[in-house]
Amino acid sequence: MSDSENEEEKKELDLSSNDVVTKYKLAAEIANKALALVISEAKPGVKVFDLCQKGDEFITKQVSTLYTKAKVKIDKGVAFPTSVSLNNVVGHYSALEGDTLELKEGDVVKIDLGAHIDGFAAVVAHTLVLQEGPVTGKTADVIAAANTAAEVALRLVRPGKKNMSVTEAFKKVAEAYDVKMVEGVLSHQMKQFVIDGNKVVITVAGPEAKVDEAEFEENEVYAVDVVVSSGEGKPRILDEKQTSVYKRALDKEYKLKLKASRATLSEINQRFPVMPFTIRELKDKQAKLGVKDCVTHELLTPYPVLHEKQGDIVAHFKFTVLLMPNGSDRITGHPVQELKPDKEVDDPEIKAWLALGTKSKKKGGGAKKKAKKAGEGSSKEAESKEGGKDEELPDAAE
Repeated sequence: MSDSENEEEKKELDLSSNDVVTKYKLAAEIANKALALVISEAKPGVKVFDLCQKGDEFITKQVSTLYTKAKVKIDKGVAFPTSVSLNNVVGHYSALEGDTLELKEGDVVKIDLGAHIDGFAAVVAHTLVLQEGPVTGKTADVIAAANTAAEVALRLVRPGKKNMSVTEAFKKVAEAYDVKMVEGVLSHQMKQFVIDGNKVVITVAGPEAKVDEAEFEENEVYAVDVVVSSGEGKPRILDEKQTSVYKRALDKEYKLKLKASRATLSEINQRFPVMPFTIRELKDKQAKLGVKDCVTHELLTPYPVLHEKQGDIVAHFKFTVLLMPNGSDRITGHPVQELKPDKEVDDPEIKAWLALGTKSKKKGGGAKKKAKKAGEGSSKEAESKEGGKDEELPDAAE
């Protein structure tokens, strides 16, 4: 292969390729629909396990209908297992069979999931409260803070801006609502088959929590992750047995001694070589033992279930954003229920961030373009608010 062909192949792996953009948006459409399904099913008395299973089953079924006629087999599926974390649980609670935990009235429910097409992942997380009417008081403050921080991040994660400016903005928003950003949360750049790239935004920076300074660039993709707490924002593991989500550590190799462990690792390498997975998807019923052995030898990276203190409220929002030439395109998300927080944002800097647009202004245009824009304005605005028009794209999917 010539140097020019190599360069062309490299270009096709980012947003400069229409095919790549299409795959991200198809994955986002499925993730958004899966999130909407889980939200609609989230009612008092429903088991967390059932919600997790329904989310994953929906994603798996939907992606199976895409690219069925492709000349080369395209990997597709769950990019992050459906997790449903309640109240003071920060995240990653993806229930296993036999788990009897049920939703109840007033629960603060955090749903986290993702889908991918050909390794191009779209992830999303959302918070809702199981109640009728608007959410009020401290719970509303926490959710409003997380949502505001996410909206600010959408406007600051753009070409030319630095990652630390987002971290500083998070701190300002948390102070305005008198809450805490949860420590240890990172927003990652994503690439093909990589959901946790090296360019990151750290939610809370400190002497022991530092990341390299980085500048956002055009054609990059980010999973912006925001978690806010009414407590200290310093979560901890209470029970390691609750962990059920793992990811293969690709830089680690070790010859396992136990036959059962080798069988488990073989299944993981075949079915979940790069994306996070949940134990409930493993066919071997004794997989827990094999997984434990793999973790001991650092072959798997766990996503532990973290907790704030009992009684604390935790809210979580996550969205996928494409840094397109014409601006930031948030492709995942869901409308937030009505909130009536006690706190109001008076900080002029936060208000200025929120007032920023997410699209770049195009130079020139002429009378014809202006007339066309005026005629399409209402429909384009509606699509923008809904996160973009649903795309079936049957030809591309073949």
